[in-house]
Amino acid sequence: MVPAVVQSLATLQRGVDAEVVSVEGGGAIAVRLLEMGFVPGSHVSVVKAAPFGDPLEFCLRGYHVSLRKAEAARVKVTGVKVASP
Repeated sequence: MVPAVVQSLATLQRGVDAEVVSVEGGGAIAVRLLEMGFVPGSHVSVVKAAPFGDPLEFCLRGYHVSLRKAEAARVKVTGVKVASP
């Protein structure tokens, strides 16, 4: 069995979805990310990015949320696959 690749949410491309594995780091930002729904097992997909790539918009638990790349880099995901149209 091939181990799942874990990567940062900030590195995903548009039209890609994945499953949240963890939120790294401590402090208020990590707590806020968990409160927004970035909990292990949640499915998240990249909707779009701003013209210069920051911030990024994600679809999570039926709503859209925008995060800066630095914040998205704290969220680790796996099971990356192409989202259906």
